[in-house]
Amino acid sequence: MAIKSYKPTTAARRQMTVTDYSQLSKVAPEKSLVESLKTNSGRNSYGRITVRHRGGGNRRKYR
Repeated sequence: MAIKSYKPTTAARRQMTVTDYSQLSKVAPEKSLVESLKTNSGRNSYGRITVRHRGGGNRRKYR
C-alpha cells in the first residue's frame, strides 16, 4: 500500500497525501486464518460507559 503525494500547486495541495489501495487484494481472506476482534464500545470491566461516542461500526477481523 503506497502513499501518493501531490505536487504543490496550491497551499493545501502541498500537504496532501492519499493512500493508494490499488495493490490490496479484492479476495476475501482465508477463513481458517481469521479471528474476530472483540470491541469494548467504550466500556470498562464493570460494563459501564467510560468513553462517550464509541460503539457501533463494522465488525473487525484479526488475520
